[in-house]
Amino acid sequence: MSERTYRVIVRGVFADLDETRRADLLATADQHDILNAAFTEEGTLIYDRSLRTFSFRCVVRQPGDGDEETALGHACDRATTVLAGRGIGHGPLRGSATSLDDMKIRRPRR
Repeated sequence: MSERTYRVIVRGVFADLDETRRADLLATADQHDILNAAFTEEGTLIYDRSLRTFSFRCVVRQPGDGDEETALGHACDRATTVLAGRGIGHGPLRGSATSLDDMKIRRPRR
């Protein structure tokens, strides 16, 4: 059976950050800047110094019969796990998934 690969962006809002958690996030903010954004298997947390919103980018691989909704569900679960592991609260998550297998690449004409 073939495998489908999705790039997923999960977005959310930070919630209930105490002063210690805010300080921890600000101390590592440069490592989580949009310029360091990457789609990885384990996921990449992106946020700015305002600590209002964040995004989580990851790659989800699933069997060929999987769809975008399923990939998005897996990515939201990963994001929740990563955030909980760092003690970070958040509001509702929303996101979008793009199948790399369905992308069309335009080659430049010569």
